Amino acid sequence: MNLFSTREAARKLGITQASLSRYIAAKKVPAPKSVTSGRMTLHLWTAAEIEHVRQLLPKIANGRKTRYTKLREKQKAQTKTSAPRKPKKK
Repeated sequence: MNLFSTREAARKLGITQASLSRYIAAKKVPAPKSVTSGRMTLHLWTAAEIEHVRQLLPKIANGRKTRYTKLREKQKAQTKTSAPRKPKKK
């Protein structure tokens, strides 16, 4: 049974090691078996776990907002609230 490090697993998945670590910390991806050596914790991935994460990756929203998505959100917020009206003068 081959075990892979987080760096190797990320390379097989086509993402960066930082992204994979971030997904584990945010619990978007289940954490694999970990081994502690001194102060360092190593995650050991099996081939089956890597394939499971490969199936999960398209479902993970990366949270990055471009200027266009920000603009769309701003426009939606403006259309939901009604504009205050001035009282009529008598």
